[in-house]
Amino acid sequence: MYKRLYEYLSVNHPLYKHQFGFRKHHSTSLALISVLDEIYHELDSGNVVLGIYFDLQKAFDTVDHSILLKN
Repeated sequence: MYKRLYEYLSVNHPLYKHQFGFRKHHSTSLALISVLDEIYHELDSGNVVLGIYFDLQKAFDTVDHSILLKN
């Protein structure tokens, strides 16, 4: 199943190009470098940069999974 799903994702490209963390050649370290590069580019252009980051993992831990699985 993994192989078929990964092939589908690779061929059809439904994921956002900056989706990091679980894809080959898209490590969380690369995500940080990408964000820093974008920040420096905007600062060099004279723009103000604001970042808001939040972790949704705990939010999913508290959701009743039977509700999510209902049709």
